[in-house]
Amino acid sequence: MAAAPLMLGVGLVEKDTNGDALWVWCYPTITAELREVLLRKCSLTGENDVIHTFVFGQFRRTWYYITTTQVQDPTVLPKVTHFSLVLTSKDFNPEKYAAFGKVLCRMYMKYGNPARIMEGYISVLTNGIWETEENGSFLTKDYDATKAYLAGSIKDVVKQFGMETIILYTGLMLKKRIVVYHPHIEALQEFTRTLPTLIWHRQDWSILHPCIHLNQDELKALKTCTGYVAGFTDLKVTDRPDLYDVFVNLVESELTIMTHAKEAMTMGKLHKDIGQLIVQSAGDPEKSDAQVIKEISQKTKEILANLASLAPDEEGKSKITLEMLKERRFPPATESFVYHLAAAEQMLQI
Repeated sequence: MAAAPLMLGVGLVEKDTNGDALWVWCYPTITAELREVLLRKCSLTGENDVIHTFVFGQFRRTWYYITTTQVQDPTVLPKVTHFSLVLTSKDFNPEKYAAFGKVLCRMYMKYGNPARIMEGYISVLTNGIWETEENGSFLTKDYDATKAYLAGSIKDVVKQFGMETIILYTGLMLKKRIVVYHPHIEALQEFTRTLPTLIWHRQDWSILHPCIHLNQDELKALKTCTGYVAGFTDLKVTDRPDLYDVFVNLVESELTIMTHAKEAMTMGKLHKDIGQLIVQSAGDPEKSDAQVIKEISQKTKEILANLASLAPDEEGKSKITLEMLKERRFPPATESFVYHLAAAEQMLQI
């Protein structure tokens, strides 16, 4: 029995010799709102000539993966200078869709016919495989979701931010809004996709929005999310403090906690201990990224087990109240963290 299909659609944007970028085809359908977002993302509409070969992100719970190619002579597409192949899906798996996108692009470059793209798309959608004589084969099962989660390097993140990585960990644990700035989309994609590994117990990549434009539709959609990791290539995002609790300037390697989030994010001895564990683990040359993630995850599980033990409940659901925490006489920073963590884990009774 095959699993429910994860792919939602496929589309094609072409840039013609006049410099216009237009949607030319999609299957089965892509909403007008999403099409507008994807036109912005595909790097064929901007004034700058920088072409991003692969861009991924999500908009309103739909993941998109865009592979952009320059048309080479001799060609069956004489009026086209570049085209972007767009795949939309329910799952986070950049490597899978980058590989599939490349195969579909080669097919379109050769035949200039969207019917060939549709053929490959339907074959993968229904059978998880597409075999072509000229392109080799593409198999969905070669691309495991866990592999996609582990593709970034947590060791690189810790190398860049050291002890301050605890700010990222705390922000993620408390479901805060983290905004990351870097002028290059590739750097944003690589960094932001790694952050959810710090909270491995949730295995939730839906918090990830690697590339957001300062556009009303996108900001409105982002603001409906409770906690997120959002990437911006435009430094003007600093004029929008309503969008974040923690600001990460990747270029300067600076982390800033916003005033309104400082109380919940106050650091104490517990944070220092976790921070040291993260730094020591990531600094060990013998350890792989996966081992570092495992160690951080074990520490997180300990914290959550301690949290649950504060208020055992008959129905197996722990509920914690502020009074209970006060009775424990935790240091103020620990009490604040535990209180906000209970809220994030839906264990808090108001």
